[in-house]
Amino acid sequence: MADFEKPEDIFGNSGDMFKGAGKKMNDFGKRLPPIFAIIVIASLFFGAFYTVGPDEEGVVRRFGKYVRLTNPGLHFKAPFIEKVDNVKVKYIFKEEFGFRTARAGVVTQYSQKSYYDESLMLTGDLNVIVVEWIVQFKVKDSVKRLFNVRNPQGTIRHISEAVMRQVVGDNTVNEVLTMRRVELNQEVQDKLQEILDFYDSGIQIVTVRLQDVNPPDQVKPSFNEVNEAKQEKEKAINQAWEKYNMIIPKARGEAEKTIREAEGYSLNRINEAKGEAARFISVWEAYKDSKDVTRKRLYLEAMNEVLPKAGRKFIVDSSQQSILPLLNLNREGGAE
Repeated sequence: MADFEKPEDIFGNSGDMFKGAGKKMNDFGKRLPPIFAIIVIASLFFGAFYTVGPDEEGVVRRFGKYVRLTNPGLHFKAPFIEKVDNVKVKYIFKEEFGFRTARAGVVTQYSQKSYYDESLMLTGDLNVIVVEWIVQFKVKDSVKRLFNVRNPQGTIRHISEAVMRQVVGDNTVNEVLTMRRVELNQEVQDKLQEILDFYDSGIQIVTVRLQDVNPPDQVKPSFNEVNEAKQEKEKAINQAWEKYNMIIPKARGEAEKTIREAEGYSLNRINEAKGEAARFISVWEAYKDSKDVTRKRLYLEAMNEVLPKAGRKFIVDSSQQSILPLLNLNREGGAE
């Protein structure tokens, strides 16, 4: 163990060490301003430039106040004074109600959790149904979106649920399930957009679509039985209409055909009667002018019409005493 006669002997080496450290600190202090200047310059340089994505708009604020919009690309701003918020204006956002997508892909998988707090609703005829729907929206005004709405996602969810409950409550269960689903989508979209415009939110609703509407699990069997009975009723009605459409048009066609044939026959008989009357009048007029000629012509016309219908014809000379010599009984055809 070493012997120390004076306190300086104990702290002598340490004093040399402290002196060396102080010298180094003094040297570092001399180099600190250039390093600080480099850091400040680098911060100013990198803070002065910013980029805006291809589907975004840059909203520039100076001391919190909006000053300008910038398009996609590289831009300059005043460092430490101006701040930029990039807002996606071409992206379509989606909110799901009554269900959640666990994993999207070729075969989409959904969460098995029930969200009855937002999907269980009461219809206008006091029936309870489970409504699942989606809302797709985008930003149409990035400045209004930033400054007028603090929580756009939560705002859209609350308003969408309120509007859907109102619309479902104004319709019957059958209208919501089948009859007016398309109209309900448009009605909810219009009302939702109207409220968002009233709030000056800068958000545009792209589409509202009912995904699935079902009764609660507790009443599904009874509800399915009612639907089956209604389907049987519709089936019977459709079958009756099918037979009606097969028989009635055919009967109407046959009736129309009979009427047309009767009209044609009537028209034909009238025309023939008119022709005969006109012919008789013309003959009468000719007979009045030349009775002998007309009488002979009528006789010849009558014979011309009658003789072809006769079978065997015998021509007898008025000077003959008997008809027997003229009959050739041995010939089959007889004498003509």
